[in-house]
Amino acid sequence: MKLICSKANLLHGVNIVLKAVPSKTTMSILECILIDASTNEIKFTANDMELGIETKVEGDIIEKGIIALDAKIFSEIIRKLPDNDVVIETDENYKTLITCEKAKFTIIGKSGDDFSYLPMIEKTSSITVSQYTLKEVIRQTIFSIADNDNNKMMTGELFEINNSELKVVSLDGHRISIRKIELKDNYENKKVIVPGKTLNEISKILSGEAEDMVSIFFTDKHILFEFDNTTVVSRLIEGEYFKIDQMLSNDYATKVKINKKEFLSCIDRATLLIKEGDKKPIIINITDGSMELKINSVVGSMDETIDITKDGKDILIGFNPKFLIDALRVIDDEDITIYLVNPKAPCFIRDEESKYIYLILPVNFNTVS
Repeated sequence: MKLICSKANLLHGVNIVLKAVPSKTTMSILECILIDASTNEIKFTANDMELGIETKVEGDIIEKGIIALDAKIFSEIIRKLPDNDVVIETDENYKTLITCEKAKFTIIGKSGDDFSYLPMIEKTSSITVSQYTLKEVIRQTIFSIADNDNNKMMTGELFEINNSELKVVSLDGHRISIRKIELKDNYENKKVIVPGKTLNEISKILSGEAEDMVSIFFTDKHILFEFDNTTVVSRLIEGEYFKIDQMLSNDYATKVKINKKEFLSCIDRATLLIKEGDKKPIIINITDGSMELKINSVVGSMDETIDITKDGKDILIGFNPKFLIDALRVIDDEDITIYLVNPKAPCFIRDEESKYIYLILPVNFNTVS
């Protein structure tokens, strides 16, 4: 095999597929990037058996062939080469020569035949969204998945298609994030649970342009994303997702309208007094026309009041400030509406059409503090 590619193109391709190279594996072939130039195009592939990524790389094929190269070494070599054309040559013993200007590297590759290719996905059931929309939906929900495997369901996000609506849900036992997107067409109803890791990696690769589209294909066990010159295949999390609708309620005793930026800035300031790992709640006292926010910690205390519009009862309630910050950061509205029932029940932050819903459980606090 002999290829000539610009360093920029190689690096772009490497950076995309590296996201599917496992950090720990007993199969050394999975630590490789497969370079496939056996047809008329150059393709890079990486696969950790849960997530697989394939991308096309622009360049010239002088001699067709296929090789698997150690991902870590290959990516570091490409990263540190001069900004010029790179020649990659292999012989029948998988010895690989990488040349750029006066730099020459020789590394030993592996046979491409042993590599685990991406599973073949039947492209029947699919939806199309813009890259911007998908990237935003992931950003606005991914923070509330669980980061440990105690409950596998909580490490993924529910993608639910209902006619022309895509609903994305994540939860970790303390909060729920829901985003609803209007699709351009009607699709058959579908429910799948996509691993959070997959969505995290995809959001890093997406350009985020509103004009660029992503096609998403579903099977019983896999989800496939196609965009630009890249294909991402991921295993789905199997099982029945939580019955979210039972956790949502339209009942409230208190309704508060507040300026989002002001509310977020105030909570942000309060967290200055919380040490890492310290689980101090922010205590919110809602009365007519004002919201008082208090925090007490070993470092000090803070008290601040914000103007609000309130309907319903006064309420004193405590929250983990991080959970409020996470939700507020991803809401783009200038003013937000918060619905509360009592100090033990979750609060809901949602817009009029329920395009976004953030449910946050309160925490117990000591009123003396």
